[in-house]
Amino acid sequence: MSTKLTDAELKVMDVLWEEGELSAVELAKKMNARIGWARNTTYTVAKKLVEKGAVKRRDPFICQAAISRKSVQREEATELIDKLFDGSAELFLSAYISGKKLSSDEIDGLRRIVEKLK
Repeated sequence: MSTKLTDAELKVMDVLWEEGELSAVELAKKMNARIGWARNTTYTVAKKLVEKGAVKRRDPFICQAAISRKSVQREEATELIDKLFDGSAELFLSAYISGKKLSSDEIDGLRRIVEKLK
């Protein structure tokens, strides 16, 4: 995926990733309950997501995520690392965890990730 999603679009995607397939009416109700959006706001954002190819639409206006949460996370993380850390995952990770208190489980998890990369 090479589509940059706005914060508003990510909020709609979160609902679709959690719920799966939803009608536009159901999606609007969930967005209203979650963050107070009016129906038209949800419809506008959903339409933009369809145009970007992030959401599949079938009639009668049923929405489903066309991209995975993991692919969006990967792209957003890559963009952040490229932008702020000159593409260095090491610098990013160092900045992120400095000053944090990591549990033994978190440290072990990071070790496993690094080992898989070798």
